[in-house]
Amino acid sequence: MPKCLINGIELYYEIHGSGEPVLLIEGLGYATWQWFRQVDALAKSYRIVIFDNRGVGESEKPDEPYSIDLMADDAAALLTQLGFAKAHVLGTSMGGFIAQKLALRHQEQVCSLVLACTSFGGPRSLPITAEALDSMQKIAGLTPAEVIRQGFRAAFSSGFMAREPGLVERLVDRRLNKPTPRFAWERQFAAGAGFAAESDLGQIRVPTLVLAGSEDIVIPPQNSALLAERIPGARLLIFPEAGHLFFIEQAEEFNRQVLGFWRESGCSKG
Repeated sequence: MPKCLINGIELYYEIHGSGEPVLLIEGLGYATWQWFRQVDALAKSYRIVIFDNRGVGESEKPDEPYSIDLMADDAAALLTQLGFAKAHVLGTSMGGFIAQKLALRHQEQVCSLVLACTSFGGPRSLPITAEALDSMQKIAGLTPAEVIRQGFRAAFSSGFMAREPGLVERLVDRRLNKPTPRFAWERQFAAGAGFAAESDLGQIRVPTLVLAGSEDIVIPPQNSALLAERIPGARLLIFPEAGHLFFIEQAEEFNRQVLGFWRESGCSKG
């Protein structure tokens, strides 16, 4: 399994396809399995880099404080070690937090930014709903599979799990095969809770596309509108009848929009 030593720990990564480099950054507690409906489609035109953030998947899981700044530095160092001077960057949820900080702390490495189902954090963002928070934290007495399904009920739009039971069970199996230890999940959660970037967003100078699902109860879609307002030149697109994991629910349209945006943005070779 390919790994790089980054900031004192080993991070797992994969590279798919060829062309301009793209870095995909997943959300809280998720690992590279998240991108199962993106990689093949996107790798037809781009060199796709996926990796496990510290604390999840095949990467090391130090039981020490994490921060979004640190995870953004991890991502930047990974690009450097892999020989990519610049890349398109796409982050979902907490991965969107990391992507924002990557663009702010290492802007010379970012060609364009896609921020999906995310926010700028801090006191002026709309917080996670009580229903979604309960799905993550009220897990006493549940089996690992039950914990995962409970989380998915909040993350998918209403009715999706009933319409796509086979897909959901495949996702449950993927998560069970690469479990995230609770301590590592809590380290990532604390990092996300401490994230706030609103006052810095005017410094982002790369093409930016902001995406959200209209039924997202984890990070309400109003956050995406606020985010797009504060990033110069950012474009906003809301996916109707879609939840937090809209990039899984409506993968074909998500991939189409992202590919079109990258074609418009371009990226010098890295």
